[in-house]
Formats: sequence, structure tokens, C-alpha cells
Amino acid sequence: QVQLVESGGGLVQAGGSLRLSCAASGRTFSSYLMGWFRQAPGKEREFVAGIRRRSFNTGYADSVKGRFTISRDNAKNTVYLQMNSLKPEDTAVYYCAATPRDLYVVPSRSGEYEYWGQGTQVTVSS
Repeated sequence: QVQLVESGGGLVQAGGSLRLSCAASGRTFSSYLMGWFRQAPGKEREFVAGIRRRSFNTGYADSVKGRFTISRDNAKNTVYLQMNSLKPEDTAVYYCAATPRDLYVVPSRSGEYEYWGQGTQVTVSS
């Protein structure tokens, strides 16, 4: 089992940048495929990005490709989401998620992830 704690959210102007972090407990972080999701008020939770556990292959939602970058540091038990060129429509609560399954591709459905953090708020002003 793994526990996830997000940090790094906040208020930023459109065009700005933020870096989210997700710290994982336990000694087997490298065994988890990690993902980032977000949920805006009144909307369903949506996939943002994911990274496989050893190959470090990544996957992104079309809406964030070229602007967001997911990365991981297995030595620090942390996954990051670098967000550049932020837009007001990026405003949401961002969640870190994990699955221990060795999947060939990064899954985009929330049901594929067993473990979730509590979320961190990102607000982008226009």
C-alpha cells in the first residue's frame, strides 16, 4: 500500500507556471505507475498525465500536451507535474494517483488507479 501527499498548488496568473509534487510513502515507490488527474467544479475527474514505473514512458491528455511535463524521482519517492503556459481552464483540484500494476500503456481512466492523494488546488486567473 502507498500513501500519497500532493503539494505545490496555488494561485497563478494565466501564462504562468507551477510545479506540483506528490510524495509517496513506502519503499516500493518505483513499483507504482503514477498519474495526475484533475477535477474542476461541476465536472468529472479527468486524466492529465501519467508515467510508467521503470521505463518512464509517459502519457498526456491532449489538452495539456506541450504545456505540462510529468516526471518522477524514484530515489525521492516523488512524482512531479510541471505546468507551464497555464490557462484559466486549468483551474481544478489536482490529484496524484498510483497503481502497482505493470501496465504496458499509461491508463487514462481513474478506475485503473487504486491509490489517491487528497488533492491540491490550482487556480489560474485571467
